[in-house]
Amino acid sequence: MAAVPVVVKHQGKKYELELDPTSNGETFKFQLYSLTGVEPERQKILVKGGQLKDDTDLGSLKLKAGHSFMMMGTPAGDGNGLQRPKERTKFVEDMTEAEVAKSAGAQPAGLQNLGNTCYLNSTLQTLRIVPELQDELMKYKPTGEPSATSSLGSLGLSSSSLDLTAALRDLYKQMSETQEGFPPLVFLNALRTQFPQFAQKAKNGHGFAQQDAEEAWTEILAQLRLKLKQASSPAQKSVIEKYFALSSKTSIECDDPAAKEKGEEAISGEESALKLDCHIDSQINHLRDGILAGLKETLEKRSPTLERDALYTKTSRLSRLPKYLTVHFVRFFWKRDSQKKAKILRKVTFPPELDVVEFCTDDLKKKLVPVRDKIRDVRKEVEDVERAKKRQKRMRKVAEEEQSGSGIKEPLAKKKKAEADKEKTTEPTTEPEQVFKTDDEIDAERAAAILAAKKELLSLVDPELAADDGANTSGIYELRGVITHQGASADSGHYTSYVKKEGIEDPNTGKMGEEDGNWWWFNDDKVSEVSADKVETLSGGG
Repeated sequence: MAAVPVVVKHQGKKYELELDPTSNGETFKFQLYSLTGVEPERQKILVKGGQLKDDTDLGSLKLKAGHSFMMMGTPAGDGNGLQRPKERTKFVEDMTEAEVAKSAGAQPAGLQNLGNTCYLNSTLQTLRIVPELQDELMKYKPTGEPSATSSLGSLGLSSSSLDLTAALRDLYKQMSETQEGFPPLVFLNALRTQFPQFAQKAKNGHGFAQQDAEEAWTEILAQLRLKLKQASSPAQKSVIEKYFALSSKTSIECDDPAAKEKGEEAISGEESALKLDCHIDSQINHLRDGILAGLKETLEKRSPTLERDALYTKTSRLSRLPKYLTVHFVRFFWKRDSQKKAKILRKVTFPPELDVVEFCTDDLKKKLVPVRDKIRDVRKEVEDVERAKKRQKRMRKVAEEEQSGSGIKEPLAKKKKAEADKEKTTEPTTEPEQVFKTDDEIDAERAAAILAAKKELLSLVDPELAADDGANTSGIYELRGVITHQGASADSGHYTSYVKKEGIEDPNTGKMGEEDGNWWWFNDDKVSEVSADKVETLSGGG
């Protein structure tokens, strides 16, 4: 019996070979082994009615020239036999506590509550996610820091217990070496020494009073800004100024028309800050509205032309954006009538991604918009590639099911017509067969497209912004951390924080893997993993 030319599809490739109708399935599999490298026992060849078995008589299949097979399976190895692993496998039970804490995907350490210190714990956990700050802290060494053999060091004390920046450096190092709740006692003492307001006693006389997390954040950053600048070089910007400081251009204009008639002009100025305020009132429902309200405020001051007090409108526009933007929801305010701090419980929603271009000066907008729009285009291209990949997988699955005869059943009339058309001709089909790309080929195309897009993005970045180390060049911010207060009172309640999980770093390439979208919830020494849905509920209301 003459050999029959057939085609075998495997992982997006086509192999043409001749099939001997007098042989069996096992012989055919060995032929394919020589072509694909897939061992016979690992091959899955789909034929009408199921899979090709080793003892199947190929002549019974009654194949015609040009018949197409679908084969699945991968080689067991590279054919070089077993090899000793280059690195010894280390199991978790054999690791030290520090090694476990530093392993990929490890749960981070919590912080013990030392008596109404949840405000501080939440602040420290959120600040810890900034890698540039971590790097700078590790290099920090205060002047006059005693050695372990000095008289001060021999007493178990060091300048770290007196220096807020050194205490933070040591605390973060200790937290990186454990997964247990760690007591931030040394840092707390340094904070209360530097800023006595955090040592205020509770009204009932028992322990310390609850404090404001935003105030702690502001004071800690201000101290780091000063200390880290002195440690590097007084002439250079500190890491805080580079990555946290924003600048704005302001205009103060009198609201009274009489002042304008007398020639009083608006006063222009520039300001720098480490946070952007989101003002909240009865009209604010979203973060964007609160930021806009914060950039326009009413002042009362003396008018030099009117020679009396008058109302002025101060308008601000951002002229420099930092890499990390701190947004403060102004929920606490001082009530003059009751002479105490109160909390605004209004619900204010915030997005997972914030576009701040509209809050910027016209000059900065021109620099940001091209990069921002290109990022959006790249994201759309990546989404299109992912959709195409999923679509191709579905099409490949349908083709495999049809090849094995286990696909979706066609309507009877359509099936009979197809069989009749098949009987009319014995000629092999000349219709082009669809070739599917492998996942590796799709991923390679995606990587190449992203690389090309990144190069184009870099070319779009304004030279002035590119030279500003630590500046945001797109106007887009991704939400990475949240500090939230639970409770209706400003003087009580409880603070917790949420930090978005990072992807796991590949030890071979150093590249970060894809993120799973979940968050770490830091509730003092209790640390748990939550979904993004939990973070979306943190819109206020107490």
